[in-house]
Amino acid sequence: MHQYKELLIWKKSRLFCSKIYNATADFPSEEKFGITNQLRRASVSIPSNIAEGSSRKSNKDFARFLEIAIGSAYELETQLLISSDLGFLSEENTTELTEMLAEIIKMTSKFRATLA
Repeated sequence: MHQYKELLIWKKSRLFCSKIYNATADFPSEEKFGITNQLRRASVSIPSNIAEGSSRKSNKDFARFLEIAIGSAYELETQLLISSDLGFLSEENTTELTEMLAEIIKMTSKFRATLA
């Protein structure tokens, strides 16, 4: 078992989740149950799956949860780009968030590879 609170990928994805909540705070109110909710749920999924996977007894199980976290990250990237297309996010904010997300994906993928 891993101590998820000590994992840099968990720390970064938790911070990223907070940034998503802040970024979506100004989205149109009619998107509360639309893309705002989707972005927030996907962002919460990343650190949550890292934490849940760390509790598993085998590295294979942990790797599966990391794969789910990576899938959520790609889902989130798509939603960020759509939000930008719709004018809900500035280009600067979109760039910052997608760059942070790319780093999380890269780190999580590399960590997952060490568990195989």
